[in-house]
Amino acid sequence: MEEELKNIPTSLDKAQYVNREISWLRFNERVLQEAADPSVPLLIRMKFLGIFSSNLDEFFRVRVAVLKRATNVNKQVKNTLGFSPKKILKQIHKKVVKQQKRFEKIFADIQKGLSQYHIYLINEKNLTPERGKLVKNYFHDKVRPLLVPLMLSNINKFPSLMDGSIYLAVYLDKVDSEAPPQYALIEMPTDKISRFLVLDKSNGKTFIMLLDDVVRYCLDDIFAIFGYDACCAFTIKITKDAETDLDNDVSKSFLELIKISINKRKYGQHVRFIHDEEMIPELRDFLIEKLKITDEDNIIPGGRYHNFKDFMVFPTVGPPQLSSKKLLPLPHPLIDPTKSIIQLIKQKDIMLHVPYQSYHPMIDFLREAAIDPAVVSIKISLYRVAKQSNIINALINACKNGKKVVAVVELQARFDEEANIEWAKVLQDAGIKVMHGPANMKIHAKLCLISKKETVLVKHEKEEKEELKTVNYAAVSTGNFNEDTAKVYSDFTLFTSHKGIIKDIKKVFSHIEKRGNSPEYNHLLVSPHYLYQQLCQFIDIEIAHAKAGKPAAIIAKLNSLNDEGMINKLYEASKAGVKIQLIVRGICSLIPGIPELSENITAISIVDKYLEHARVYVFENGGEKRYYIASADWMERNLHRRIEIACPIYDKSLQQELDTFLQFQLNDNVKARCLNHPDGIDIRQTNEQQAFRMQNELYYYFQQQTTHFRY
Repeated sequence: MEEELKNIPTSLDKAQYVNREISWLRFNERVLQEAADPSVPLLIRMKFLGIFSSNLDEFFRVRVAVLKRATNVNKQVKNTLGFSPKKILKQIHKKVVKQQKRFEKIFADIQKGLSQYHIYLINEKNLTPERGKLVKNYFHDKVRPLLVPLMLSNINKFPSLMDGSIYLAVYLDKVDSEAPPQYALIEMPTDKISRFLVLDKSNGKTFIMLLDDVVRYCLDDIFAIFGYDACCAFTIKITKDAETDLDNDVSKSFLELIKISINKRKYGQHVRFIHDEEMIPELRDFLIEKLKITDEDNIIPGGRYHNFKDFMVFPTVGPPQLSSKKLLPLPHPLIDPTKSIIQLIKQKDIMLHVPYQSYHPMIDFLREAAIDPAVVSIKISLYRVAKQSNIINALINACKNGKKVVAVVELQARFDEEANIEWAKVLQDAGIKVMHGPANMKIHAKLCLISKKETVLVKHEKEEKEELKTVNYAAVSTGNFNEDTAKVYSDFTLFTSHKGIIKDIKKVFSHIEKRGNSPEYNHLLVSPHYLYQQLCQFIDIEIAHAKAGKPAAIIAKLNSLNDEGMINKLYEASKAGVKIQLIVRGICSLIPGIPELSENITAISIVDKYLEHARVYVFENGGEKRYYIASADWMERNLHRRIEIACPIYDKSLQQELDTFLQFQLNDNVKARCLNHPDGIDIRQTNEQQAFRMQNELYYYFQQQTTHFRY
């Protein structure tokens, strides 16, 4: 809890700072804007509703949970933080309820749009006899065996509801009986069966029914033995505190402590209770009482359906124009898949940009290392990996082929802890050395280092001689080594054999393994010891140049910006005349455009079909520009409490590529939103010129560079 409170900026003047949580809600509002946008294909709009819902779930499980804990600590919290957690929670509740109403309207609009293509979402009330028979058969064959109804009047202890699951709260009554109505709960088995049932497609029409409504239609069958003549059901959902607290039990290993902490999530405190606003009041009040829900637990009335995260995989139906045109990943113009990628990296640095370019070169990099007899070792840091990971398979294969393989697996990657524990076991069972970060510091850097024995020319006093030396090759990424997210996340991966960068990467792995004092780095910017300080030094140089009347500029592309010190430094630079252009997808606590404070700062956010995940920093540096790609956002946790990497880009052609990429971002006038609107509302940039949608234009840019090589 103490560490989480450190992540809440405190002392900035309210007029100069947007609260982190409120800024995040504004970001999720931008996601909702995509769902509302009529120019976005209807099925993609449905997917954005799912993304919005999934985002909000995590927000409550983590950020709202932290604020709720803060309200329960002591009265000094308000003085420590500089604001009242209770006040922020009230603001959050107000905004979330407002967003929920907009959400329901957008959902209705999307359904109306789908009906124009003869695609209908139907419920139990509008089934024809023929479709009703089909639903009954499906229910008894596929659904009923998975249901375990709980009769709430016949149990001594009210059940602990699962976080993230949806339940039908069932009202049961006998009209002619004086006995009180009975209540039941049915958990929807969406982890075992699809949320959607696509019914018959007849006469050019498609009918889709949600699992919730399938069960509603068959309530009489479930409770037939009781003879109820009034049955109705309403969806509810509980969100719980999901923060992981590690016990200070020295007798247990770090792995054991993580497992215990994950298990505690099942019994976390409630932070949100969502219910169908049409729910019978006495049933709603009964549940609120039994679940011990209070007004502070965000009681949110909603529509008929919850857990819209399932809508991220809404059935693909209807004509092609209902979905976005799929742009297949392109081959990298310099990489021939039939030749050695390591030999190519030896000649020059290469930068891969997913999802525009295929992720296969990263897989091939590891596969080649796994089978090359000259390769002696592979070291890699893993934060999140794909469910069916080719990265893991390549590492295991390398180990089988006699390579020394070391994998740094971060056990505290939020909501991937269990998966990473399993992957760590898989790797260990294969003979791979697995290391973990310290309990108080996540390893978020994305590094891979391959060491190979090669014959090289070595200069002696009178002549050059061939000697067998260890030569190293590396991959440094802004995103995880994950081929699943590489399909939808925009990230850079640098392949390099630069000796200085390699030397620093070796220091990072050595530091993780030995846990000693942090070494000095000559090329990489590494947190928590150096990254923040060096960024401040770079900004100071820009300030000095601006004061001397020289060109001074900073461009930073980030996921989030809320570190107090960094915001103050950027304000200082703006006041000195440094031109600062920020591209911030998510949280942005800095307010651009304030006269005499941030008037030289502009900030935009781009939300589109690909998630903008790459971090890029560029400093003018008196005409000798500094370019970095990074794993780190400018947040307190990234700069001060994680092991993160910012890697320099030295190759001139790659620097030019980054310039082009950033200029495309700044030129977007379709999906870019301004973050400095005075009333706090994010508005899309307007431009009378021809529409420029950066993600599409970037794909076409890379397409023009491709060769005949195809994977």
